[in-house]
Amino acid sequence: QVQLVESGGGLVQAGDSLRLSCAASGPIFSYTMAWFRQAPGREREFVAAMIWSGGNSYYGDSVKGRFTIDRDNAKKTVYLQMNNLKPEDTAVYYCAADRAGRYGPAAGLYDYWGQGTQVTVSS
Repeated sequence: QVQLVESGGGLVQAGDSLRLSCAASGPIFSYTMAWFRQAPGREREFVAAMIWSGGNSYYGDSVKGRFTIDRDNAKKTVYLQMNNLKPEDTAVYYCAADRAGRYGPAAGLYDYWGQGTQVTVSS
């Protein structure tokens, strides 16, 4: 069984940076790891994904060039480095894992989810 626990959210100002962490337990080394976000009244939005074992990373259009997904094998932790934050980045951010190792932006592909961490960006 895979468990995901996010941390690192908070209140920041526009232009600031923040790094989210997702600590994973279980057999995740062949999984796709992803970050999604959901703002009030909106659908869950794909942010970034990577296969734990390595390879390319993929990003949603709204965060390309500002966000970076990475992982630390020893700590079994996935990170989302967020730079030049904007008020429209305000949302609950979720970590997700797909045991099939696909690169999909659809939330329905992912088998495991964390509880989410709130990010609020003030203008």
